[in-house]
Amino acid sequence: MSSDDDSSQCSFLSRSPTPPSELYPSPPPSQHPSTKGSPLPDNMEQRARQPNDDGPPRKKRRVAEPKPRVTRHLDLSGDDIDDSEPSQREALDLLLKVLHKKRKIVMIVGAGISVSAGIPDFRSSTGLFNSLRQEHNLKTSGKDLFDASVYRDPASTATFHQMVRSLSEKSRGACSTDFHHLIATLADEGRLLRLYSQNVDGLETALGPLATETPLPQKGPWPKTVLLHGGLEKMFCVKCKEVNDFNPALFDGPTPPECEACAYVDNLRTQFEGKRSHGIGRLRPRMVLYNENGPDEDAIGRVTTADLRARPDAVIVVGTTLKVPGVRRIAREMINTVRDRKDGISIWVNNEPEPKGVDLNNCWDLIVRGPCDAVAKQAAMRRWDQPVDPKEITDEEYRKIARIPSPKVLVPISPRKKQVDKAKGIMTPSASPKLGNKTLGPLVQTTIKPEDSKVGTPQPKGRKKNPAAGASKKTQQNKKPSSKKKATEGDKNKSGITLKLPFKQSKAVAQAPAKTLEKEQACGTDSKRHPTVMAPVSPQSAKNNTAPPYREPLIKDLAVTPKSSPRSDKTISPTGYVPNDMLKILD
Repeated sequence: MSSDDDSSQCSFLSRSPTPPSELYPSPPPSQHPSTKGSPLPDNMEQRARQPNDDGPPRKKRRVAEPKPRVTRHLDLSGDDIDDSEPSQREALDLLLKVLHKKRKIVMIVGAGISVSAGIPDFRSSTGLFNSLRQEHNLKTSGKDLFDASVYRDPASTATFHQMVRSLSEKSRGACSTDFHHLIATLADEGRLLRLYSQNVDGLETALGPLATETPLPQKGPWPKTVLLHGGLEKMFCVKCKEVNDFNPALFDGPTPPECEACAYVDNLRTQFEGKRSHGIGRLRPRMVLYNENGPDEDAIGRVTTADLRARPDAVIVVGTTLKVPGVRRIAREMINTVRDRKDGISIWVNNEPEPKGVDLNNCWDLIVRGPCDAVAKQAAMRRWDQPVDPKEITDEEYRKIARIPSPKVLVPISPRKKQVDKAKGIMTPSASPKLGNKTLGPLVQTTIKPEDSKVGTPQPKGRKKNPAAGASKKTQQNKKPSSKKKATEGDKNKSGITLKLPFKQSKAVAQAPAKTLEKEQACGTDSKRHPTVMAPVSPQSAKNNTAPPYREPLIKDLAVTPKSSPRSDKTISPTGYVPNDMLKILD
């Protein structure tokens, strides 16, 4: 064996023996989770923990999927309902639940709700479009009479005026139907959010709870009824936009009538002011025709936006085919908003099938086939103009219907609260606190009457004598006469006001009136205008004449103005110590 082999062999032998891995398993690295406590399943592999890993992923919250909506069908075309079919009974219960329980209902109605009142609809076999074509020998449909192009031709204008007069006479002679009263009852109970009507007959607005405003306000609050296509109850001038009641006699012949307001203004300009004429406007019925913008278009957009934000809980479309694009868009937006709610219900009521289209596909929760008056019959709701019998319904339902508030609970007031309330009106205490043998007189409010030549301070109630005059005769005899005259009761100041002193005059103030005047002027008080009272101070401060600045008096019941009120050159201050409680009351 060569040296190279020996060296390699020695080097190999000098190495440490490596034990087999089966006998000495190494611990798992720190990146791997431990599986001693809870072994992993056979099919699950260990995942290396990342440095930013906070643990196992959070469990996803289970969200209950919305229940699939089912479209129910109710047939009210016959006299009776087939109770043998449970689907009919469920559909009827859903209809009655909406009419009796929902709180924010939106209704979109058409001419179908007025058919039973004697006013024909538009698109049916016996509607206005077919009848007008036969009556006026039109080459096309009668829909052309409701187009804005009728004013381009005198012949079509005359035919339009004739149609308008006939329709206005029918509307004025018709009465509201049962379904009209059902809508009015919902409005009277406060459960109708809005009524969008395409009708021009005015049968809805003739009822009190469904009254509207013409023109429609641009800002809320808005009326319950919104006339999408105007009505035959009003006419307006195309120039000055003035609105008046509709007069059918004016619309006779091919020429539209003149506006009286425009004629009056034009007469003033030309005859009296010598200016040129601006023209006279023409009158026309305030109803929206095809291919023109309505006068209330902007206001209707604002009302619709507000109702969508209110999130209605039910929408009912009755007596219309939704052929007009604007009305169809309103219905689609209302249905989408209602069906976003968990308890929102959309209902279609008509003799004709529901409208087809991608935008209105599968959007109805209940489809009622039959006249709308049959719906009112099944609902059997009270009429809005009938009195309510409280014996037939519960107290809670009676308060909701009659709008009677709940009785108020009267909480008895404790005697302590009555005393506190009574004490709030007292400005000063009834009696001053006693300090040993000395008693401070109560504060007195001064009342000045203009008819009195001499105005004085009245004595406090309950005291017949002035506290300052209650000193004994011996005390007055022992006092040495002063060279300077002090202010006493009955004296008059320079302004002629009689002084009645509830407190004794301070010695320092009596000896130094000039210093007192200087302090008042330094504090911004004009001694010639306002009588001021010295702020209460301690006896030592009064003796040393180091009193705080003067302030306005506690005089509220002055009968004269402060400018005419004179002031006294002499001030009044207490002679004894004033407690803190008294200072708080004075402040």
